[in-house]
Amino acid sequence: MELHLHRLDYTQVGVTSQKTMRLLPALGKKSTQKVAIADHDGVVTCFGMKKGEAVPVFKTLPGAKVARMDLGGAVGTPQEKIFVCSGSQVRGFTKKGKQFLTFEANLTESINALHVSGADLFVCASYIYNHYCDCKDQDYFLSGDKINDITCLSSEKLPHLIPVLACQDRVLRVLQGSELSYDIEVPGPPSVLELFNKDGGEEVLYGTTDGKIGLVQIGDCDAATKWEVGNEKRKGGILCIDTYDIIGDGVNDILVGRDDGTVEVYGFDSSSEPTLRFEHVLTESVTSIQGGCVGKESYDEVLTATYTGWVTGLTSEPQRAEAVQGDEVRMSKETQSKIEALSAELEQLQVKVLQGREQYQQSSQSSTAVSAVPIFSINDKFTLCQDDASYSLTLEVPTAIDNLLLQSDVPIDLLDVDKNSAVVSFSECDSQPNGNFLLATYRCQANTTRLELKVRSIEGQYGTLQAYVTPRLQPKTCQVRQYQIKPLSLHQRTHSIDPDRPMNRLSLVGQFSFAEIHSWVVFCLPEVPEKTPAGESVTFYFHNTFLGTQIEATYCKGEGHFKSDNISTISILRDVLSKEATKKKINLNISYDINDDSVSHTLRMIHPKLEYQLLLAKKVQLIDALKELQVHEGNADFLIPEYRSILDESANLLEEYKKQPAHLDRLYGMITDLLIDKFKFKGKNVRTKVSSMLEILDHYDLNSLLDFFSEP
Repeated sequence: MELHLHRLDYTQVGVTSQKTMRLLPALGKKSTQKVAIADHDGVVTCFGMKKGEAVPVFKTLPGAKVARMDLGGAVGTPQEKIFVCSGSQVRGFTKKGKQFLTFEANLTESINALHVSGADLFVCASYIYNHYCDCKDQDYFLSGDKINDITCLSSEKLPHLIPVLACQDRVLRVLQGSELSYDIEVPGPPSVLELFNKDGGEEVLYGTTDGKIGLVQIGDCDAATKWEVGNEKRKGGILCIDTYDIIGDGVNDILVGRDDGTVEVYGFDSSSEPTLRFEHVLTESVTSIQGGCVGKESYDEVLTATYTGWVTGLTSEPQRAEAVQGDEVRMSKETQSKIEALSAELEQLQVKVLQGREQYQQSSQSSTAVSAVPIFSINDKFTLCQDDASYSLTLEVPTAIDNLLLQSDVPIDLLDVDKNSAVVSFSECDSQPNGNFLLATYRCQANTTRLELKVRSIEGQYGTLQAYVTPRLQPKTCQVRQYQIKPLSLHQRTHSIDPDRPMNRLSLVGQFSFAEIHSWVVFCLPEVPEKTPAGESVTFYFHNTFLGTQIEATYCKGEGHFKSDNISTISILRDVLSKEATKKKINLNISYDINDDSVSHTLRMIHPKLEYQLLLAKKVQLIDALKELQVHEGNADFLIPEYRSILDESANLLEEYKKQPAHLDRLYGMITDLLIDKFKFKGKNVRTKVSSMLEILDHYDLNSLLDFFSEP
């Protein structure tokens, strides 16, 4: 079934956080609904639509930044009370705007997730979960990793309310009272949860930061995954989900908002698997999404709120085409009045801007002038992409970006991003005195508010990537953001590893605390919670997104044990951990057990990537010569099929080669490190052998390389 939706922009508020917009229940079956939205200025706005105009119902005074919003009310009645959280405080408003609740949770951290069910209030800070009933403390839970969202299940089949936490370590934690009942492993860090059936039930939808969606059925003692939708097209991470029958087939559809501005509608066919039915791309991240009826009675729509506060509807109402006479377009009276109103508003704004500039010029030239730097917020995200082992850096600003300067004190490669229209220029930098390995400037087009970049780091080389963001504001101002490139930056947390691989072992023993060794592991590896885990010891598993090798890290007070099937990983861990211990003046007793079979195992894991890159490089080298032959002969029919396919795919081959700068050099570097590290643990210096190994790589054959590595 085809779904046609048309975009309508309703109003704009301040910058918004994730899940801070809700639709209040409709009074009649097909009547329009009121919209409640809260922003970073602390303002809660409720409005309805009348004759195409947003008419405010109420608007609160500014205050602390609102992080979440939820609707509540007595069980069995319309859920029309508005609850918002700011800092550690929860406030409640009626649908008319009267504040009836101010509840101070007295948490040390700010509340970032909220759920209301009848008299029960569930709040989550970074690691802490609290349950209150009638504002009295009921349950408490300390999570092992950051909590991103919360929802609660209520069903006739379940004996009580069941809270479900979405945690950063790729786990949904199901609670019973103050205890962990069980956890559910999901394919990525879950960022948002939503009940599949708003009236109750045991099914929970989740969305992940790497763009995957799934449905799990929660039981009293265990859970079952019903389906998962991957992210093959590498779209943005999921920020918000809702369910609503927008298609009109009697089955709730899934509405999805992503951080790259993509809005999606998934419908269900006879196989009960979700199918993409509609897609629309906005220019900024979608922080909230709701299904309902807002603009006009009887016409359903998908309502979205974006990062900069735009409330936009994708409505099923057919758009009337304007009448055309000759070369002239005859507009309806309604359209004409809208254009006139907008023109008048634009003129007023232009006058205000001119007056503001004149006032600023006068005040800046007075004897008591004080320079005022404009403040702007930056929504940034620095995440490892599993598919291509690169880091994605996304920067979003409420106003247009003028330019972005990237500076790095470690060697990194900048990769091409299709969505990025900014012009990049590189500056020469001297790595020795200043520690600069990269200086790149992105000059943005006029209305760019969101910029996406991709970088790839080299494991073993660690430092800081800095982004200097300059928006189009007067007077000129700039903000800097820093991102840590960790020693084992291409590793990602996983739930388990393959125990049958040949493993190398590294053990540390010394007078260090559990918190100290945990801080060293946080320094070395990504996706490790900064908070020291509860208990006496902990085990983490990781896999390398580039090569597929793995790490098992187990440590406690005074002891640390690390296993990996890649000898270079063990070498990096030994160097970095001993350096961190030396800074604290802690003596370490370091022992290791090297498995020679692991070297050939790692070379076999590198082999398919190396073979593919060598073949790609060879094909790219042939393209110019083959094109010349084609021009000379008039056609390519005389060429063998292999060469004809190279010509046919030349554009794709060149694009892929361009997207992977220094990929071959990176693989050569890994093999060189493997050789040096293997013999370093045996106390031998084999740098003289590197040139011989590079000769073998120039005429690559896996068996010859394995024989070379097996030489004593």
